[in-house]
Amino acid sequence: MADRKRVYVTRRIPDAGLALLRERFDVSMNEEDRPLTRPELLAAIADVDGVLTLLTDRIDGEVMDASPRVKGYANYAVGYDNLDVAAATARKIPLSNTPDVLTDATADMAWALLFAVARRVVESDAVMRSGRWGGWGPLQFIGGDITGATLGIIGAGRIGAAMARKSRGFGMEVLYSDAFRNEALEREVGARRVELDELLAESDYVSVHVPLMPETRHLINAGTLKKMKRTAYLINTARGPIVDEAALVEALRSGVIAGAGLDVYEAEPKMANGLAELANVVITPHVASATKRSRDDMATLAARNLIAMVEGKRPETCINPEIYG
Repeated sequence: MADRKRVYVTRRIPDAGLALLRERFDVSMNEEDRPLTRPELLAAIADVDGVLTLLTDRIDGEVMDASPRVKGYANYAVGYDNLDVAAATARKIPLSNTPDVLTDATADMAWALLFAVARRVVESDAVMRSGRWGGWGPLQFIGGDITGATLGIIGAGRIGAAMARKSRGFGMEVLYSDAFRNEALEREVGARRVELDELLAESDYVSVHVPLMPETRHLINAGTLKKMKRTAYLINTARGPIVDEAALVEALRSGVIAGAGLDVYEAEPKMANGLAELANVVITPHVASATKRSRDDMATLAARNLIAMVEGKRPETCINPEIYG
């Protein structure tokens, strides 16, 4: 129909979300499995009514001014450091994200990384596949204990709290560091709120779950890594730049900490020099939310948000609700 609104999807998402969009709009998208370049993005959205974006798309004032028809940007992610919220708010343009639907999937992945690095799963798997294993030995692949250990959660929001709750089966002591007290988490798992320095010093496993903001960039750096136990492990499923990756490489190489499990990186898709050569780190390619249910739910929530924005309604998970007065 000639009067149908037009929306653009910056990279293919699961069909569950695309189907919702196609019921109401003419949908075009980036069909290639790669992020758009800046010129490609500007050209693609110049004449559409709404945009479904990914973390790899930098949506700032320049983009908004170059696409005056766009009534809203729906981010296919819980994080939104790729969106200039202040610029959108000044222009009365709504933004949205996809919280809640990937909480358990991300917390599960943090646990997968914790187990993999502590019990040296990837390292021992490689030896087995190579044919170099000569048989059982009492000193082979000794890793970290998990049951009864102390788990430190940096950022006790949805995902951090979910990871903490999942520790109950392992009888772990839970410490958390957060600007706000999480009384529910304290009741449910006996978690104790402490300052970051105490968390780093006392935890056997430190898992990062804070958003990327100016004050959290390089929150984990050479100095904070030295405050951790030499037997401790760092897990990051939040955002890459929260960790000074070069400092982490040096800490892993020199034995400042025992190991790390990473799903996110400072300069994705690149890694810091030397990271891939280290045996005491498990590295996965930003797949924490990559389960069928989670990705489908992300797609449908992002689609519902975009539909609402294009139709002049408030989206379910609006990032800047103040624009509605």
